[in-house]
This record gives sequence, structure tokens and C-alpha cells, in this order.
Amino acid sequence: MKNQKNKFLKLPQITGGNDALIKYIKSNLVYPEEARKLGIEGTVYLIAEIDDCGRVCLVEIIKGLAGGCNDEAIRLIKNVQFGGVKNKGLRIKSKKRFKVRFQLPPESQITYELIDKKTDNPKPSVSNYSYTIQIKNI
Repeated sequence: MKNQKNKFLKLPQITGGNDALIKYIKSNLVYPEEARKLGIEGTVYLIAEIDDCGRVCLVEIIKGLAGGCNDEAIRLIKNVQFGGVKNKGLRIKSKKRFKVRFQLPPESQITYELIDKKTDNPKPSVSNYSYTIQIKNI
């Protein structure tokens, strides 16, 4: 006889599927300032307990990072909304694993060349020029 006892159980699913979860994490992730300063990158692995109404009750870190990354990953997963389920009158809690990737954006690179205003020719070594550079982080 095959495993029939779990066949009737329905587990809460993420509204919109995994693509919606990935989009939610990317758009709501706030890179912790301490982790940014220290150059910390990596993945936080978590496990969350979800009730039958689709609410995240408890989040635990399986493998974490320093610099505030763990707290940010917990905040993100606690705010995920799952669809509620009914299991023939049973109120169950389920567990689901997550991973949140922390990756610093690539550093901005600046390339420039100095041009002689009189002839519009590039000059390799020109002195007494002043310039202003603005860098916007995206």
C-alpha cells in the first residue's frame, strides 16, 4: 500500500508562484549598510513555518551571513503571503525552505580622456584641468 496518509493534504503555495517570490525579493531587498561597507556577499538559507491561512509564523536561519543580512532575510520572508488552504477540517502548519541571495552591485567604472579645447585632439598628458564627476548608484 502506497503512502496514502499525505495524499489529502494541501500545502500553502506562494501567491503567483516562485517567479513572484523571486520578483518580490529582488524588488524589496534592502542591502544592509554594514554588509555593504564590509563587502559581505552570499546566501542566507532559511526555513519558515506557515499556517493554514498562509501566514508565516516562524522563520529560522539554517545558514546565515553577518552584517545584518540575516535580519533582512527574515524580514523579507515574514512578509511573503501564501494562499490559505483547507484540509478537511484539519489546521496544519507546514515548513518551507528559502534562500535569499545578497550580491553587491558591480562597482561603477569611469573612463575619460582629456581633450584639448583648441584642436579637439586627445592629449595623453595635460595639466590644469578641472572636472566634476557624479556617480549615481542604481
